[in-house]
This record gives sequence, structure tokens and C-alpha cells, in this order.
Amino acid sequence: MSAVEDVVTEAPAVEAVPKRSMTLGYGTSLVVLAALILTPLFVKNFIIFQMTQILYFGLAVLALNILTGGSGQFSLGQSAFYAVGAYTSAILMEHVGMNYALTLPVAGAICFGFGFLFGQPALRLSGVYLALATFALAVAMPQLLKLGYFEHWTGGVQGLVVTKPDAPFGLPMSQDMWLYYFTLAITIAIYIFSVNLLKSRSGRAFMAIRDNEIAASAMGVDVALYKTLAFGVSAGITGVAGGLGAIAVQFVAPDSFTITLAIQLFLGMVVGGVGWLPGSIVGAAFIIFVPNIAEGISKGLSGAVFGVLLFLVIFLVPHGARQVAIVAQQLIGKLKKT
Repeated sequence: MSAVEDVVTEAPAVEAVPKRSMTLGYGTSLVVLAALILTPLFVKNFIIFQMTQILYFGLAVLALNILTGGSGQFSLGQSAFYAVGAYTSAILMEHVGMNYALTLPVAGAICFGFGFLFGQPALRLSGVYLALATFALAVAMPQLLKLGYFEHWTGGVQGLVVTKPDAPFGLPMSQDMWLYYFTLAITIAIYIFSVNLLKSRSGRAFMAIRDNEIAASAMGVDVALYKTLAFGVSAGITGVAGGLGAIAVQFVAPDSFTITLAIQLFLGMVVGGVGWLPGSIVGAAFIIFVPNIAEGISKGLSGAVFGVLLFLVIFLVPHGARQVAIVAQQLIGKLKKT
């Protein structure tokens, strides 16, 4: 067997996901959407705030899913893009006086450029080496935000307080409820964009690179362009998520964007199912609620309890929420037949 054949027959780094299994069916999507719209009407503001957290963290996980599940590139540096997006929105709101909604496309554009430029040197890296390079970016970002050169804008170590917006047009709803529906609208728009992206020619190029880079290049795919484009799109969506997070939490500080956040986002992608976009919300819910559940079980050993719970999830459902959805679909199909 030749060297080329050896490479072609290697197992792919990320399991291929059929296009149809990337999204939910129309019926299921409508049910989930109705639940997301109606639930805030019957719960307290704290629960609404937690649901908002799930949405913008879900966006960040979805962005990582496009990069890893779509193009097969591993990244542990998403917290850096998230931080850039958060600080962009916070600075534009507090120092420039820009409307909070207008800061989000600016944050997305800046992070897209940042991610695209970072993807250029990253082209020479793959697998664990790319993960280490992005890991270095995540470790460096909090220290860069603390530099005195940027302190006037970023607030340095003390961070920056962000004003929480009121509902527009005199709508009779709380700040938390308005921000939830605002975040939900943006999440739906980006989700639809992401689904269409992965179904488009660019998405097919991403998946061809993910499955076999050499074969994709042989078929005429511009590997360098599409790999950097995947980095840019992923970083741009993460930047929008960071901006939404800054507005919801009303505060940004360097220590909020450490490597721990990057690992949480990567964990959310794995739990939700690599390459399955609806699983991003499930992964976000996992990284928000499970640590609280672990602390409720044992405050002194919350880290150990969380590790055990995570091990059980990975052991029982190694493909994450996507595997659970497939099993549920099979059971429903059997019930319909009977």
C-alpha cells in the first residue's frame, strides 16, 4: 500500500455527521420554539436570567461546533474570542454610548477578523498541536486585558460595569424578560444561518476537509481558505455570544474569561454531541446547571462530584445528546408502528 493510500484510509479525527442529523425536524423545532417563548411567562426573573445564560452560552458552543464538528479543527481558545466580543460591546456601550443592539454586529465583525487572522498561522497546525496553540491564546488573553495600556478602556483588573437595557417602546416587561427575548431572537437567527451555512457549498467544503483534507484538496477545495473561514465564522459567532453575555451579566473582567471558560465550552460541545447543532443548547445547560447540582450534593467535594457526573454522561452516552435524540426517535417510530 502506498503512502497516499495510507493517509486516505486513516480514521477521521471527528466522526462524520449526516446532514439530516444536524438539525431537528420541523415538528420538534416548533415544539421547542414554543417552549422557549412561553416558559418565561410563568417563571421568576432569576430563572429567566438562567435561560438567557443558556442561550448565549449555547451560541458559543454552537460556534465551536461549526469549527470542530463542521471543519474538524480543535480549539481550546474560544474564551479569547468570547472575551473580545464581551469587551467590544461593553466599551462601545459605556465609553462610546452606542446602542447595545448595534454593538453586537461590531463585536461579531471584530472577532471574525481576529479569528480569520489567527487561522492563518494555524494552517500549519492540526490535531493536538492546533489545540495547544489555541490553548496558549486562551491563557494569554486575560493577562493582555489587564495591561495598563488598555486600562482606560477595559477597567484593568477591576473590570467594567455595563448598564442593563430597559425594554423598548414602553413594553410592560422586566429587563430580564426583554433581554431574554432579545437574546432568543438573535440565537434563532444565528442558528438558522449556521444550519444554512453547513448545508451550503462552504459547509460541504468544511465537512470534506474534516473527513479527509488530502481528498478535499484533490477535489479542488481551497483548504487554506475554508479552514481560516471556519475559524473566522466560529470566532464571529462567539464574539456575538460574548457581547450578549456582557449585556446580561452587566459586568466584564479579565478573570471571567480564563481557560476554564474555554474548557467549559468544549465540554458543552461534547455533551451536546459533536456536529449536532441543537445539542449546543443541551451542552450549555449542562455546563450551567450540573456544577450547581454537584455543589448541592457536596459543597466540599463539588469538583469530584462533577467529575463523576461527567464520567457517567460520557460513559453512558458517548455521542452526547445526539445519541439520546436518535434513541428517542427510534422509540417513537416503534410506538407509531404498534
